[in-house]
Amino acid sequence: MEARKRLRELVDAKEILVLPGAYDALSARLAEAAGFPCVYMTGYGQSASKLGAPDVGLMTMSEMVERAKDMCAAVSVPVICDGDTGFGNVVNLVRTVREYERAGVAAIQLEDQTTPKKCGHMLGRQVVDAEEMVNKIRAAAAARQDPDFLIIARTDARTNHGVEEAIRRARLYEQAGADIIFVESLESVEEMRMVNEAIAKPTIANMVEGGRTPYLTAQELQDLGYRLVVFPVSTLYAAMQSVLDVLGELKATGTVDLSAGKMVNFTQFNDLIGLPLVRELEENRFDSVAKKLR
Repeated sequence: MEARKRLRELVDAKEILVLPGAYDALSARLAEAAGFPCVYMTGYGQSASKLGAPDVGLMTMSEMVERAKDMCAAVSVPVICDGDTGFGNVVNLVRTVREYERAGVAAIQLEDQTTPKKCGHMLGRQVVDAEEMVNKIRAAAAARQDPDFLIIARTDARTNHGVEEAIRRARLYEQAGADIIFVESLESVEEMRMVNEAIAKPTIANMVEGGRTPYLTAQELQDLGYRLVVFPVSTLYAAMQSVLDVLGELKATGTVDLSAGKMVNFTQFNDLIGLPLVRELEENRFDSVAKKLR
């Protein structure tokens, strides 16, 4: 699959790969339109946008796969998707990997939390035994059909067990066959440096506004050794604030005149979501459409 090969190239490139979080197919399309070569389907964002609920393990595997399928269909760039804990034991995880792969996902992120899991920057998270997660990673590697389908292994051990245990687990997950290592909720720049010195495979940083990890620029993270960085909730938080502002004005004044200048207009919106492509189909201009879909 071309998108997966492209993701491998991006991960292997010298410049850090910046991943904007997408909470639905539209936000993924906007990220692609803004010029990002890859997008990240955030589980936090899926729970918020589909259920109107926090990221505490409420989304099912089938719901996440359906969202991933929609997102992959909406964009041509690679999509990295949150796979939570694999939604069960190794048997469940094998099905999860295969369903995500069939949906068109380029990489799946799996974490070592107990079920139900929580957002990686919330307190109260617990982790499974490292051996259980090692077996999950081995199962994921065996289950994938496409060798370019990447496996991201995340450990949430830092918060309750310290950075040394998090690094120990990260090394085990690296040896088990994970392609990318994700040590969640590090609490200092020094800890971030320690992780990158200990891990040979590509590492990913997680920048959450108001989260537990120091909020650094992509260049600063690259200097520390990171190969990827995800900003999983930036678009979601921005969208929420914009909607609250518009609703506040509408409730107070009965109009949105002041907010109108900050909105896209009718034509801009339709262009961004692909109406010109529909028009070409309606005019039987199939050659042009085929080129755009490749």
